[in-house]
Amino acid sequence: MSRDKQLQEWVAARVAPLYPGAEIGIAPASADASFRRYFRLTLPDGSTRILMDAPPDKENSRPFVQVAGLLAEAGIHGPKVEIEDLESGFLVLTDLGRIGYLAAFNAEPALADTLMRPVLDVLVRWQLASRPDVLPPYDEALLRREMNLFPEWYIGRHLGRELTDKQRQTLDNTFQLLVDSALAQPRVFVHRDFMPRNLMVVESEASLVPGVLDFQDAVYGPITYDVVSLFRDAFISWDEEQEIDWVVRYWEKARAAGLPVPEDFGEFWQAYEWMGLQRHLKVLGIFCRLKYRDGKENYSTDLPRFIGYARKVAGRYIALKPLLILLDELEDKPLEAGLTF
Repeated sequence: MSRDKQLQEWVAARVAPLYPGAEIGIAPASADASFRRYFRLTLPDGSTRILMDAPPDKENSRPFVQVAGLLAEAGIHGPKVEIEDLESGFLVLTDLGRIGYLAAFNAEPALADTLMRPVLDVLVRWQLASRPDVLPPYDEALLRREMNLFPEWYIGRHLGRELTDKQRQTLDNTFQLLVDSALAQPRVFVHRDFMPRNLMVVESEASLVPGVLDFQDAVYGPITYDVVSLFRDAFISWDEEQEIDWVVRYWEKARAAGLPVPEDFGEFWQAYEWMGLQRHLKVLGIFCRLKYRDGKENYSTDLPRFIGYARKVAGRYIALKPLLILLDELEDKPLEAGLTF
């Protein structure tokens, strides 16, 4: 039986009996980089729900249910699970609406600051709820596994290049620096994809209350991770002046709330940038894997954005300059005149 047929039969068996004699509307809502799909159910009273289709042989929905509960405990507006069938891989969730932050930013760029400031409060609230031994650790093994996607899929598959021993050593040294920086940071709950695409402008609220989606990969790890995910996004870029303003505002809110951020903003900024570089390298690999393994070509259009992020950070710190040289070599760019180490 096809998955679409299973979905229709499941809705008929589990949702329709709650509304006898009425038809339940089913329409595609969204999809993501995984095997999950989302459908909007229209109920007879005109209200809507989201049906998450997560094939159990490909996706584990238990973390989604767990983190949805953690968000609710923290007072954060996320989808609530109304019907749960982990064996079949279907969940019925409350609907946070149709207006995503990314679409809102693209439609009304002037509203960016107004929309973003409440998100900083949500992030602080999420981090304040943190406690150990609840979510999987964002440990060295996971950090390295993510970064290793860069040489495998971006360098090897996308660029078709094979690293020399010297280039491999440069990459290994860079990875070690980034791992050391990440593991030295205080640890909090980490959403892991805390970006505008996964934030919703909740329509039913009198005041703006951002809704949070796509949180099933949450872990316990570095405090800067979600901050840099928010401001150095996969699908939209900001002027650095605006980015710094928001990061400073987050840092001030975090300090006022008692979160363990450094007292010196410069120290926090470096940790933020280095954490971002780890994420940039990971995403470059993931987007290439999506293209070449999964046939999802559209993600590759944002590769230049992430190379730009990576080059900017690598060019700012002496310890990371060898990575900048490596990127130049891989892209066959001439070295900057007079650049020596």
